Amino acid sequence: MTVGTTSGTDRAAVEIPADCGAREAQRGLSAMAMGLVGSEILKIAGQVRALIAGGREVCNLTVGDFAPKQFPIPQFLADETHKALERGETNYPPSDGMPELRKAVQRVYRERLGIAYPLDSILIASGARPCIYATYRAIVDPGETVCYPVPSWNNNHYAHLVGAKAIEIPVGPDTNFLPTASMLKNALKDARLLALSTPVNPTGTVMNESEVRALGEFLVEENARREKSGRRPLYLMYDQVYRDLTFRGFRHETPVRLVPECAPYVIFVDAISKSFCATGLRVGWIVGPAAIVSRMRDVVGHVGAWAPRAEQVASAKLLENFEIADAFHTKMLEQVSLRLEASYQGIEKLRARGVPVEAVPPQGAIYLTIRFNLIGKPVPGSAGVFKTNEEIREFLLDKAGFALVPFQAFGVREDSGWFRLSVGAVSLAEIQAAFGRLEKAFGG
Repeated sequence: MTVGTTSGTDRAAVEIPADCGAREAQRGLSAMAMGLVGSEILKIAGQVRALIAGGREVCNLTVGDFAPKQFPIPQFLADETHKALERGETNYPPSDGMPELRKAVQRVYRERLGIAYPLDSILIASGARPCIYATYRAIVDPGETVCYPVPSWNNNHYAHLVGAKAIEIPVGPDTNFLPTASMLKNALKDARLLALSTPVNPTGTVMNESEVRALGEFLVEENARREKSGRRPLYLMYDQVYRDLTFRGFRHETPVRLVPECAPYVIFVDAISKSFCATGLRVGWIVGPAAIVSRMRDVVGHVGAWAPRAEQVASAKLLENFEIADAFHTKMLEQVSLRLEASYQGIEKLRARGVPVEAVPPQGAIYLTIRFNLIGKPVPGSAGVFKTNEEIREFLLDKAGFALVPFQAFGVREDSGWFRLSVGAVSLAEIQAAFGRLEKAFGG
């Protein structure tokens, strides 16, 4: 008996041209796909990679990621992932996640965050992004309103994906790049979802306890008013993937612990991605009202956004072992803090020399918010002046190998000189060398 194959080795391959379907795409794509904008950050990162591949010395401060050479995952997590694979943990996980991981998340939230959720309130997915998408998709109908601060990460794109109207709240250094409860009251009167993160991507700033409490109280009051008038509730998506990364005495807090009555309206997004330098392992979770989470489970299930089974099993063991997790965080926080502080001091040194720069002192995440206040000022070594953030970014990259992301990538429209600096993919020595080049670029 001859067994057939699908290798096609006895036939010539059909050549498909690179422009196949290009003419038809204008008529064939959906309006959503036609209007979707690609990641501005990834575009910049691609430019930086090409320069490095060409031999340029570049300090890549663009990506919100960890270079394994600088920040490896916990060895315990790697070992347990390998063991799970060797045991054959390679098939589909349950649609809501492996039970042991859901229990581990439940324990972390109870013992570390002070909020005790039932197991049905916890859904595992392949990182934080599917959790964010599932939140948008489960809460917001096309034409309804989503509110979020600007700058913030990707909310404009998620709003587009679900056909939502966006209300953007511009925030700046006067409010620590976070909206206050008083700023939100008018903006949220017709909103269905408020999207917030703390510590914040891109600014690295942390919402203080009094504002978190005021936010929880506002949610309760606003939804009491809506219930009386029969209006649909307002939900808060509280992205806290950087909750373990805080510095200089700043502390992460949650509205549900401070104001338990707001729990029916709060959806937490979380992951091992940032807390354990494990961005590529793709393990995240949603914690929220069980009736809402059950529908999110179906959204995640239909798009197949499950976290890999072996990684789930390994993550459960890590989260359950507080001693190993704490030891890892102690070393990780020290290294992140060293890089952030070196970057901040580098900016302060430039400022002391008269360069029009400033930075927000490190608070959380892996980011530093810095401003090159150069719009309208002369370009060093040129007769021209800086007109846009993009021109500043290109100057810093070309003259100093100093690669940053402008706040335009996070929804900001005006050219005001603000940038995100990310330290997860570089060494302390690389940062110090980059600031040396930067001093020379400004005539030092």
